[in-house]
Amino acid sequence: MTQPPPASGWPDPASAGQPSSPPADPLLPVPAQPAGYDPYRPADPYPLIDQYAAKSDLPPAPAQYPPAGYPPPVQPGYGYGYPPRSTNSMALVALILSLIGIGSCITAPIGAIMGHVAMRQIRETGEEGAGMAKAAIIVGWILTGFFALAVLVYVAIFILWATAVTTV
Repeated sequence: MTQPPPASGWPDPASAGQPSSPPADPLLPVPAQPAGYDPYRPADPYPLIDQYAAKSDLPPAPAQYPPAGYPPPVQPGYGYGYPPRSTNSMALVALILSLIGIGSCITAPIGAIMGHVAMRQIRETGEEGAGMAKAAIIVGWILTGFFALAVLVYVAIFILWATAVTTV
């Protein structure tokens, strides 16, 4: 009389002389799956509806999937995905300085120059923030142009005023 193998999976030394079943042949073909079987499709969540639909005048439900005798497939997990890319901090600072330049007119060219440096860093490192850097460049140079135009207007007004005062 042979004893079943112990629960731990290790062979019993007392039954060393007794024959055991041969290992499975790795060259034998693996049983084929039925046509249309998809191991990633979830199991039928309402198996009893099929039974009641057969007894009533309701239209038949689709065939149970997977077929009987096969274990239900395991849903794949979602995992964590890729980590989010970081935003270039110099692009953020450049945009802030360019926008502060609306009131101060001094920080706008600094923001525009920092925007150019941020664009170079973004190309090299692949970080996010290219839109902020472009906005900093555009806003910074436009405000710098307005500031330079305002300075030229004030200088022209001062020169006209100075010439008008000296001629009188």
